[in-house]
Amino acid sequence: MRIPAPETVTVTTRRIACDGSDDGGLGHPRVWLAIPPETGFVDCGYCDKRFVLDSEQAADDH
Repeated sequence: MRIPAPETVTVTTRRIACDGSDDGGLGHPRVWLAIPPETGFVDCGYCDKRFVLDSEQAADDH
């Protein structure tokens, strides 16, 4: 059984950065994540935030 992500963010690029902070406070070290085409999402290993690719608005990045 999978536990749902605590927060989901819709993005338009496959490569995104996460630092765990939305308000400028303390979070975690910045990490770069790549969204695989097979799943369309990636979870941050530090804060479990899920980044979901909006395929209709997605930029054509690699």
